[in-house]
Amino acid sequence: MEDAFIEDADDQDSDESEKTNSVKNVLDKRRLLDDKIDERRLRRQLRDYDFDLDD
Repeated sequence: MEDAFIEDADDQDSDESEKTNSVKNVLDKRRLLDDKIDERRLRRQLRDYDFDLDD
């Protein structure tokens, strides 16, 4: 009976670590997407900016 309890605890720990890794992966992907969106927005702003340096 104690062995079953230990196995259940190990299963819960592995499930929690898998969930933690999954959340980290999702956050990393979201951060990358946000960075790409920001970069595109900044490039568009630079492209649209009027570089009239003669004035």
